[in-house]
Amino acid sequence: MEDILDATNRKILAELVANARIPVTELAKRVGLSKTPVALRIRQMEEMGLITGYRAMLSPLKLGLTHVTYMEVRLTDTRQKALEQFNAAIRAIPEVEECYMIAGGFDYLVKVRSRDMADFRNIMAEKISTLPYVSGTSSYVSMEAVVEQGWTSI
Repeated sequence: MEDILDATNRKILAELVANARIPVTELAKRVGLSKTPVALRIRQMEEMGLITGYRAMLSPLKLGLTHVTYMEVRLTDTRQKALEQFNAAIRAIPEVEECYMIAGGFDYLVKVRSRDMADFRNIMAEKISTLPYVSGTSSYVSMEAVVEQGWTSI
């Protein structure tokens, strides 16, 4: 992997993370190569799975999703079939921004975006608490985002 992530590829990735819509000709100028080798490197990194896609980043605040809550979720059953059912069900809830299986005093950590506390309460009661195998939850309301960004370290 280190052979693939040479200094030039790291520069290409950093530029793409900053602006995925950058024209290849501009990207080539910034990394000091011509257009063809840059395009080949990008294609190679896509084929290897280093670059998994390109997407528009939306502003949750501009969309009115100003309320962020983190939830600890505990399950009644943690056998593989139960975990698979829970995972599929939580993925179907659009307000769930992130969900991680945790080794510790609870089973999952879930980040939920909502309009306000009433909206969150509805999401929790009607969607998350009714998921398969959920035995309990604890919620933590975010007061302020101090650092909030996608993964950008190359």
